[in-house]
Amino acid sequence: MRIALSALAERLGLPLRGSDRQVSGVGTLETAGPDEVSFITSAKYAPLLAATRAGAVVCTEEFADRVDAALVSANPALDFARLLEMFSPPQGRFAGVSERAFVDPEARVAEGATVFPLAFVGPGAEVGPGSRIFPGCYVGEDCRIGRDCTLYPNVTLMARTVLGDRVIVHPGAVLGADGFGYVPRAGGGRDKIPQVGIVVVEDDVEIGACTTIDRAMLEKTVIGAGTKIDNLVQVAHNCVLGENCTIVAQVGIAGSCTVGRDVLMAGQAGVADHVSIGDGAVVGPICGVRTDIAPGARMGGIPAMEYGTYMRNLSLAPKIPELFKRVRQLEKALAALAPTPGKESAHE
Repeated sequence: MRIALSALAERLGLPLRGSDRQVSGVGTLETAGPDEVSFITSAKYAPLLAATRAGAVVCTEEFADRVDAALVSANPALDFARLLEMFSPPQGRFAGVSERAFVDPEARVAEGATVFPLAFVGPGAEVGPGSRIFPGCYVGEDCRIGRDCTLYPNVTLMARTVLGDRVIVHPGAVLGADGFGYVPRAGGGRDKIPQVGIVVVEDDVEIGACTTIDRAMLEKTVIGAGTKIDNLVQVAHNCVLGENCTIVAQVGIAGSCTVGRDVLMAGQAGVADHVSIGDGAVVGPICGVRTDIAPGARMGGIPAMEYGTYMRNLSLAPKIPELFKRVRQLEKALAALAPTPGKESAHE
């Protein structure tokens, strides 16, 4: 796409400062050329403005007079993301329903939806308009997929999984597999508990590659609207995640947990079953959560503790060997001062 900066500014709803010109792409401050747009979000990158060759920069008012052309924004990161979307065509150029896909006669695929070759859409499944199902996807019986969803290659939706509108599921993710539920036998071994619930993913959710979200045992595992889940995340059966959560790579959430709105969980954090995490809480990386977390709390460490306490513990940890050595020395000094049992002191 080649477009004038003035037209681009109009589409973004941003004022243009400086000279108008044609641009055709985006780049970093270091690499962008005269026909590309870049951005700056922090004053620490300001020295790069003097040398950048970018045709225009998305920036706050603070930096607008330091470049030849500026798209002035109150939130440059957000507006640059919108710009990237304009210059980045969606993956997959196929349209329509391929004859090489299997679409069950009892399935309903809306006009305007796309089903790539080698995809499977089972009986009773519904696919909304504008949705795209890439090769290798399995859409089980009675699944419901809303409008403008994207299932990238090899996504699996097991039976009766429900997706809202504008849901993106990246390659290899599995939604609706059985939860891990077994009953021990008296004589040894375990019997499986049937998992007869479903997974419900609300509007505007994005789910990363190879993430797994298990179906509920009886009712629903729910992913709230606007939540973003990274790659390699496990959400177990009967969990309910609130709206606009951010769940980062390799987080594991055990069964029947309740996660509030706007919760951030960093990479490799783990949550025990039946835990409740309040709205706006932050769970730090590699954090082990075994008890409920209050709304707005910031947690870190194993087991999870208030983040300030965790950071103090972290800073003290390298000093433990020296502290241990000093304690041993003090113990020996105190032992040397103590009177010997059974002997009188010198002045008696």
